[in-house]
Amino acid sequence: MTDPVQQRIGDIVTGNDVVLFMKGTPLFPQCGFSSRAVAILEHLGVDYESVDVLQDQGIRQGIKAFSDWPTIPQLYVKGEFVGGSDIMMEMYEAGELQQLMVDQGLAGA
Repeated sequence: MTDPVQQRIGDIVTGNDVVLFMKGTPLFPQCGFSSRAVAILEHLGVDYESVDVLQDQGIRQGIKAFSDWPTIPQLYVKGEFVGGSDIMMEMYEAGELQQLMVDQGLAGA
């Protein structure tokens, strides 16, 4: 039997092109790392779905198991786990995150 939390997370990840699991909301991030992740996505100008893990303890714990990644925020693009805030920042500074969005048809060059 499939874990319902894992199933829900899977549905969210596959049902949206870009998903950010974060603490708080894009308007009111509840941690510096989530704030930085939102700023990067906003700067890239891509549409994304956000999930506030503070509103759901099951998802807060479940997302860590889902990705096998211990920290939040977590970014998914087209169903693939990209990484957390530090990886997003490194990819952004190297131009790799923009290229990923362009390659996936989610942003203009």
